[in-house]
Amino acid sequence: MNAQEIILKPIMTEKSYAGFPNKVYTFLVKLDANKVEIKKAVEELFEVQVARVNTIRVKGTTKTRRTKNGKVIGRTSDYKKAVVFLKPESKAIAFFESLN
Repeated sequence: MNAQEIILKPIMTEKSYAGFPNKVYTFLVKLDANKVEIKKAVEELFEVQVARVNTIRVKGTTKTRRTKNGKVIGRTSDYKKAVVFLKPESKAIAFFESLN
């Protein structure tokens, strides 16, 4: 897999915005990607030095709708997110710095 296939998109929440000054960034990644692959992909895409990576696998939730024909039960997709910590001497990711 190449770097664009592993890192799908950044996760933009209030909690992720709070990590920008400390060089902590959150990304949505492929379900089968491991920490080593995520670290190499971030270093390749953004030309930074990664100190460590934490991953979280989030289970999809069940959604229920009531219709004329009865109850319809569905499920949202599972996903994986990665919290990437950069080294202190590394430069910040320019994309996220422009958001502050």
